Amino acid sequence: MTSRNSRNVARVAMLLAAASAAAGCSVGADRPDEGVPARPPSALSGDGGASSAGDSYTDGDGNGGYDVQHYDLRLRIDPANRAKALDGVAEITARATQEMSRFHLDLAGLNVAEVRVDDAAARHERQDSELIVSPAAPLKRGATFKVRVRYSGTPKTVVDPILQRYGWIPTSDGVFIACQPSGAHSWFPGNDHPTDKATFDFHITVPSGLTAIANGEQTEGPATGGDDPAEPPGTDPTPRFSQIAARAETTTTWRVKEPMATYLATVNVGRFDVRKGETPGGIPILSAVDPTVITTDVDEFHTKNAQITDEWVKLFGPYPFSSTGGIVDNADVGFALETQTRPVYGSFGAQETIVAHELAHQWFGDSVSVTRWKDIWLNEGFATYAEWLWGERSGGATAQQEFDNRYRQPGNREIWDVPPGNPGRAQMFGRSVYDRGGMTLHALRRKVGDATFFTILRTWAKEHRHGNATTAQFIALAERLSDQDLDRFFRVWLYDRGRPANW
Repeated sequence: MTSRNSRNVARVAMLLAAASAAAGCSVGADRPDEGVPARPPSALSGDGGASSAGDSYTDGDGNGGYDVQHYDLRLRIDPANRAKALDGVAEITARATQEMSRFHLDLAGLNVAEVRVDDAAARHERQDSELIVSPAAPLKRGATFKVRVRYSGTPKTVVDPILQRYGWIPTSDGVFIACQPSGAHSWFPGNDHPTDKATFDFHITVPSGLTAIANGEQTEGPATGGDDPAEPPGTDPTPRFSQIAARAETTTTWRVKEPMATYLATVNVGRFDVRKGETPGGIPILSAVDPTVITTDVDEFHTKNAQITDEWVKLFGPYPFSSTGGIVDNADVGFALETQTRPVYGSFGAQETIVAHELAHQWFGDSVSVTRWKDIWLNEGFATYAEWLWGERSGGATAQQEFDNRYRQPGNREIWDVPPGNPGRAQMFGRSVYDRGGMTLHALRRKVGDATFFTILRTWAKEHRHGNATTAQFIALAERLSDQDLDRFFRVWLYDRGRPANW
């Protein structure tokens, strides 16, 4: 999980580890389907799409044979209903990349009542965390099709012996959702791998008195309060809570206009103090804080989100999405996550350098996403280096001092025995990915010079905007723009064990 093992939350994570392990429960075996209709005839000939993306770091997740274009999620969430906290209808628009008689969706631990493909009943079956769908007629290559899945249940918090606790996290007044790397299929069906990005619509119905905040911008439903969009952030000193009409439920709709990986999707339900407006640079912004999190002041958080977003625009290039901001919830977790347009933070609050880290991810991780999880240093090393840059701009240690402090630790096996370019699943959120990843960028900066280095970062964000990329592509870009042979440099910093010499 992003920032899980960074220095900013390490002590918090240690304090919460025991509680998290006790409170969490793993994604369990699928329960029998409820109300499954009579199975229609299915196409029995032809091929099916692959049952995974083939990524060894998240074995079994993702699927082949189609490319999702859009998710339309209609979610009724009742956090107090322990037996059935979620009633969902997912309508998935996709394009077939091969002829298929069947295809897979990732979905774990929830009851599926009905599946339809292009408005015709489709046969479906469960196999571990896979929902296997056989449409009434084969899907032709290149065809656009729609899948409608009606499902329900209480999503299980993912507890992984290596990756810890993530996904659907109950809070005292609602739910907090943070899904890296593969927790999205615990609460909606889809293609749960970063290589298949799509746009999203969320239609979220919650009990009266609660607020639902998701990615993107709110397009329908009761106002979430906060500043007028025309006003600078933080100009209204009066705390604003969502005012819900006097009825049993309320529904809000949120729209994500740019492609988003499934693990970056979030819905947070609870009671929030909300601020809205624009950054000084004109980017729409929404910040929300659970008022029980006393370590974070909503106005300070809102102002800091605006300042950091605008600063990263100057450094990394145009902001890649339609809004920015963040959500601080009273979730008992020890990490933050760069959920697209609106990072989420647990009950430890939103320390300034962590906010800088998560907002840098909007360029590096969210807009430019990994093709395989082994290249996660492209997310975490970049955001860690941005964190150092913000600390330097705020009067703290310089990026060079951050580099030196780590380089002087020759016996630090967490950093030097783990190659960040392919750390292995057990260390994909370890210190090497964050710290040695950030050090790799600083060493590159020293080697090619400031002007070339920051041109590399801006070009990387521009050329792979809203797409996926690999370490090999980053190396090729750095060599092209610096006109240097950097193979040995990157091998030493990303793939060799041991501390690089002469730095």
